[in-house]
Amino acid sequence: MNLPILLTFSAVVLFLAYKYYGSLVYKKFGLSDKNPAPSHTLRDGVDYEPSKPIVVLGHHFASIAGAGPIVGPIIAVTFGWIPAVIWILVGGIFFGAVHDLGSMAASLRTEGKSIGVIIRNQIGLRGKQLFIIFSFSTLILVIGVFADIIAKTFVSNPGVASASILFIFLAIGFGIVNKLVGSRKTAFILISIIGVILMYYFVYLGMQIPFALDYRIWILLLLAYAFLASVTPVSMLLQPRDYLNSFLLYGMMIAAILGVFVANPEIKMGNEISLSSENLGYIFPVLFVTIACGAISGFHSLVASGTTSKQLDKESDAKIVGFGGMLIESFLAIISVGAVVVLTRGEYLERLGVEGPVALFSTGLGGMIATLGVSEQFAVSFVALTVSAFALTTLDTCTRLARFTVQEYFEDVPQPSAKFISKNRYVSTGLVIIFSILLLASGEFTTLWPIFGSANQLLAALALLTIAVWMIRKKENALFVTIPMFFMFTVTLASLGLFAWKNFQDQVYVLSIIAALLFGLAIALMILATKSIKKEIKEPAKAL
Repeated sequence: MNLPILLTFSAVVLFLAYKYYGSLVYKKFGLSDKNPAPSHTLRDGVDYEPSKPIVVLGHHFASIAGAGPIVGPIIAVTFGWIPAVIWILVGGIFFGAVHDLGSMAASLRTEGKSIGVIIRNQIGLRGKQLFIIFSFSTLILVIGVFADIIAKTFVSNPGVASASILFIFLAIGFGIVNKLVGSRKTAFILISIIGVILMYYFVYLGMQIPFALDYRIWILLLLAYAFLASVTPVSMLLQPRDYLNSFLLYGMMIAAILGVFVANPEIKMGNEISLSSENLGYIFPVLFVTIACGAISGFHSLVASGTTSKQLDKESDAKIVGFGGMLIESFLAIISVGAVVVLTRGEYLERLGVEGPVALFSTGLGGMIATLGVSEQFAVSFVALTVSAFALTTLDTCTRLARFTVQEYFEDVPQPSAKFISKNRYVSTGLVIIFSILLLASGEFTTLWPIFGSANQLLAALALLTIAVWMIRKKENALFVTIPMFFMFTVTLASLGLFAWKNFQDQVYVLSIIAALLFGLAIALMILATKSIKKEIKEPAKAL
């Protein structure tokens, strides 16, 4: 088999899944434009702001993508490219897309609030508090890790720093002009074309004017930027930056597809499947934890119910943004697999250990893009810059999401000081930044990061649990949600159990204890959900 056949097959499967299964799932969730979106009923110009579907898709896709659908699939090819492709397609369609659209749908019907508040309404206050503490901790870990990664990238490659700064100023300018032109379609298309051209020019310009600073200064500047991105109106910075940045990823994907069809490379990697890996462990559950963003990722539920649901102009936009956005990311994961299957298995394993997944992706894809007539060095640099640009998107989105979790946690605390925190976005964001600085100063983020994969998939299982309870309490058939939910709980609990035992044996007791606590959290929320459903069943009986 050659690579163009794999890409074509995957694209057709994903398109048909969007057209038919996406429409079915959309109807199952009961979405309809007859219901006003929270962006209109609660419009405040800061977080709640109705926007065009292509703009919201750009924000959502840029926020959920990052390096996840690149790193995970490339590492997972260790078990064989066939199981990786199968899980990406099956997981993306029947797990991830349902999870993302379901999180968005439940949020749209809960005033655009996050999964934590939906848990309070469907399962109870204790469940909400446990989930918010967990998701806040996960977000702080992501902020700390990505601030460190971006700062180190800027130090080692000042040109990327310059380009990133130029992107921010471009986004602000785009946001201001877009506000002025309003709903005029022609004007929006024109400024989008100009914005995308300038963005690509800034990629080149940034390389010509490198901006070098110390690592610690970059950390402080990045967190200061994250603070501003969290408190400013979404239409002025976060939304336009993600919208324009998404065209970097779209451009890379289109160039990669064209390059693949021009180069027409053969799949050199064999069809063998390894049931275990010396470095990773057994294919179950490791494959399903390693490939997260390309198939199903709990982080998506935080974005879908956090920032995205507050920007949807109408409920029908949720299908293209939620279901469609996930399938686009699945296709990116397929491209990531394609970047390495052109190598023999021996070459892949050797280079993966030396270069790492991002460099392997950049060189593999860059070589194919170079067949379009550009230099290979430029193509590789462009791919690497695109991946780096999305790390900054993850940082600012996570800061805003963490701010939402702080505000929503204190909504139910009766003290006046708590109400002040829940209403004040500056104070709540300040708390997020303080916790992030403390984590970075301690250096513990490097120790804690290995558990992120399991924690992220636990988020997915809990989000599916919440969506299932929401559907069941509405007296709807939730089988299309509960099957993925039970599978993800099985994966997560198996992963956490093995992780806890391995670290206990290695005497890394902190990670072992955290894994055990997360295992307990999952069990506790399942028990609370079961009680909620049983209560719902009994109450109508009493009324009779």
